Amino acid sequence: MDKKLMKETGIYENDRYEKVNKLKHSKSYKKAYEDLEFLRSDELRPIRLQLELLKPQMILNKHGVENTIVCFGSARIFNKEDSLKRIEMFKKELQKNPNDKELKSKLENAKVLLKSEKYYEEAREFAKLASSNKINGKKLIIVTGGGPGIMEAANRGAWEANAKSIGLNITLPMEQDPNPYISEEFCFRFHYFAIRKMHFVMRTKAMVAFPGGFGTMDELFEVLTLVQTGKKRKIPVILLGKDYWKKVLNFNIMADMGYISREDLSIFTYAETGKEAWNIIEEFYKTHKI
Repeated sequence: MDKKLMKETGIYENDRYEKVNKLKHSKSYKKAYEDLEFLRSDELRPIRLQLELLKPQMILNKHGVENTIVCFGSARIFNKEDSLKRIEMFKKELQKNPNDKELKSKLENAKVLLKSEKYYEEAREFAKLASSNKINGKKLIIVTGGGPGIMEAANRGAWEANAKSIGLNITLPMEQDPNPYISEEFCFRFHYFAIRKMHFVMRTKAMVAFPGGFGTMDELFEVLTLVQTGKKRKIPVILLGKDYWKKVLNFNIMADMGYISREDLSIFTYAETGKEAWNIIEEFYKTHKI
């Protein structure tokens, strides 16, 4: 820089370095893909959606994952041992705080949930069977929401069969940790429910829904709707625990009132055990291609 220009601009040699260094550390100077504040802005939401779709897709493609079985169900169902531990823990806490209404409620809830521990074992058994066998010569990999409860049980069953399994975790206000049975390379984390559900459905060749709450219903009806409308080809959709599902959802009334057709009732079927669910899937693919 010549002396005349330096004088006109007010930039002199002794503070040139300081000025340039300051510019290099300015927000606007950051490369767009390294600027987290920029990437997290409302305007960049479409890009973030695309990234959430692409990252798991690229990893699963790299590992040749094409066929999966989705297991849904409550995060609040524990195995018998853990259920009993929770009950004892709440009892001890209540002894210290006998008037604590919240603790009383948690204890009663834990006692009620103990009745559901059988579903944990059925999910575990189903995943073990599915991970130990093939359909039309192809392996089907278990995929879950990655959290505790039924999700843990299914990932655990695959792990016990020495097989890989996938966990699609979601960021929640009450942070959900991944369960320890997910294969490390297939442990994903999402921000957007929509993209997470897309990954549940894209590769799945069967779905088993165990008893659950709002989240399970959301995921179940997503698949039922996609199959009903032809957006997803017909696959085995199995509701495990007929008594629960019949009480919670009366599909026959939907058909009686004309809200769905009678043919829509064939989209899903019921099962009572993990083995029965696996048999339904095997039977389906005797006449269908993967």
